[in-house]
Amino acid sequence: MDKNILTNRHDILLIFEVTNGNPNGDPDMGNMPRIDPNTNRGIVSDVCLKRKVRNYLTHFAPPTKDGHDYRIFIQQGAVLNDLIDEAEPKANENSSSNENRDSDQRERTALNWLCCRYYDLRAFGAVLSTKNKIFKGSAYGQVKGPVQFTFGQSFHPIIPLEISITRCAVTNAQEKKDVEEAEGQQPGSGSNRTMGNKHIVPYALYAAKAYVSPAFAERTGFTNADLEVLFDALNQMFEHDRSAARGEMVVRGIYDFEHVGTQHENNAEQNKREARLGCAHAHKLFEGIEVKLRDGTEFPESFADYEVSCGWDSTDLPAGVRLNKRHE
Repeated sequence: MDKNILTNRHDILLIFEVTNGNPNGDPDMGNMPRIDPNTNRGIVSDVCLKRKVRNYLTHFAPPTKDGHDYRIFIQQGAVLNDLIDEAEPKANENSSSNENRDSDQRERTALNWLCCRYYDLRAFGAVLSTKNKIFKGSAYGQVKGPVQFTFGQSFHPIIPLEISITRCAVTNAQEKKDVEEAEGQQPGSGSNRTMGNKHIVPYALYAAKAYVSPAFAERTGFTNADLEVLFDALNQMFEHDRSAARGEMVVRGIYDFEHVGTQHENNAEQNKREARLGCAHAHKLFEGIEVKLRDGTEFPESFADYEVSCGWDSTDLPAGVRLNKRHE
């Protein structure tokens, strides 16, 4: 795997589906699937998609190589300041007695160490100025990562369903005794059951976009190898994150538009600049991927009801752009 810093811009279209599940619950709405009230189209937040990538790497991180580790910085139960303070000994190695003169170098050294250690920090960025010893009030306290997701949105309106469920067991001996004394029934029979509910989307196909910036990759040390890890995570992120609420989620397409430049190899510097800047607008590239319902289908019930076509298979891409179908 190439461990060089990423130099080419990437624009990515991600297509995924849900069947009888809740892809992203809204805590402000009783965990109902997120929905756009104007169009009734389903929504999946960018934070949700990043969480899937983090979850995948928590269990299937590649081995450390060339000083780059694949630990996860933002994880459940983590105390961020404790993780950040681990960089202090490294930051102090080359500092002198002149604290003001060396503070900038100290913070940059700490940031570089943290970015090398945590994959999600060098990919997505994070806020580090959390009243810790190193970055409190620092200009390096807000890290903007090179990989940024948009919200995912379903192609058509969704109709969330609320499913009632019951629990036939009691939680403790006292509850069992109270039930028996009050109703003279065995726990779990009749009205003793505890009622609950869950929300599902019968079926929906979503699309989200991701953008990878070489300019910010240089700041965090995001490499070509890190990008390959990102694509591995996107392909596998639902396979190992299944639950009762997300039993059937599948990635159906990952279209990676890579900007490679238009110049001859003799003009390497200009070609590098074009690849870094980009050779076409992202929205124009995404418009070449068409998703529509098959003839005679009014309401989608499965992926078979959709027709996904790539216009770039029959039309030349803009000069300097290469399409990689990462799902194939």
